[in-house]
Amino acid sequence: MEIALAVLVTAIVTIVILNVSTGEKKIEKRIHPLYGIEDPQFLRSMGTLLGPPIVPGNRVTGLSNGDEIFPAMLEAIRGAQRTITFETFIYWSGQIGREFADALSERALSGVRVHVLLDWVGSAKMTQDLLDEMEKAGVEVRKYHPLRWYNLGRLNNRTHRKLLVVDGQVGFTGGVGIADNWLGHAEDEEHWRDSHYRLEGPAVAQMQAAFLDNWMKTSGVVLHGDGYFPELEAAGDCPAQVFRSSPAEGSESVRLMYLLSITCARHSVRISAAYFVPDDLSVETIIAARRRGVSVQIILPGKKIDARFTRRASRSRWGALLEAGVELHEFQPTMYHCKIMVVDEHWVSVGSTNFDNRSFRLNDEANLDVYDRDFAGTQVRDFEHDLQRARPVTLEEWKRRPLREKVVEHLAGLLRSQL
Repeated sequence: MEIALAVLVTAIVTIVILNVSTGEKKIEKRIHPLYGIEDPQFLRSMGTLLGPPIVPGNRVTGLSNGDEIFPAMLEAIRGAQRTITFETFIYWSGQIGREFADALSERALSGVRVHVLLDWVGSAKMTQDLLDEMEKAGVEVRKYHPLRWYNLGRLNNRTHRKLLVVDGQVGFTGGVGIADNWLGHAEDEEHWRDSHYRLEGPAVAQMQAAFLDNWMKTSGVVLHGDGYFPELEAAGDCPAQVFRSSPAEGSESVRLMYLLSITCARHSVRISAAYFVPDDLSVETIIAARRRGVSVQIILPGKKIDARFTRRASRSRWGALLEAGVELHEFQPTMYHCKIMVVDEHWVSVGSTNFDNRSFRLNDEANLDVYDRDFAGTQVRDFEHDLQRARPVTLEEWKRRPLREKVVEHLAGLLRSQL
């Protein structure tokens, strides 16, 4: 009996350690600012360090909130002729969940090869009837890291990627999940503020490869051929790349992208972050940018947030940033779910990544990077519009927090490696 109990306890401890571990050694030293965003060396570095090269000839279209995002995605799905690949974290039952299930099922019944990869945790609120409808129509549906004995050590590793690729020619990524929270135009507390992006051009192949990364891990099947990887002509003038990160490989890629981008900033950094819990090196890197005279503005959710504990942990990290002159603003109307960084009004990174350790080290993520002043200009205008509906946080206000808040936020911050 004692031996069996010892074995059980050992197994439980091992599973816990495997799930809270952040894996291999991470970047520990601050990166030196050797060149700026507009130096050709910046693109050479990003195109090599993150994996896929930065390729020219892309067109990127920004979409704001559900009223613009969902119609564009559904139009692309309904127009599919050969293949659809779709990976998402959140997929819940409801009005928009039904619309996507119907559209995907209709295309599968018409002979289009449809592959859907859902995170097991993120799709927990998806009812079985939607899954049954899709599978009956011929949609291949897989769940990422479901609760199985052989997955116990990976339950804390979720796919947070949000990728849709149609016919290998047009792709979508950003912050939106498939749930009714994202309907509307952020007009009230029940309708969230978010951004998503339509991509055309050679970088779509990189987005397809990002999807196939987890599809192969989950199904064991390699999807290839011109239905998935057609020859792609230039569709615009934007140099772009789609890169991925995961604890299994390239776990530091997304963190490296943020750290190097901020390090190379010479004028401005604008960050829209749904969840912002920076580690010590990230705080140091942002403060170093301020010391170089870089303007740093960050928009975060206010009290309307779906993860209050994460907000408390975030607030525990604000002191040094505010003292350095970083501008923190809390969005007021509704939940702010955007995930965008604009550096020197030239370099833009968008996608599924939050500014926290869960995105940097624990989850599977994918981001679209765009090097184009005109596109960056559109994102700056959106940022400025959001800024008008956000409330600035002052250092004095932060210091005057009630003692109870300070204690709770400090304790929450101690758990930031898991947030």
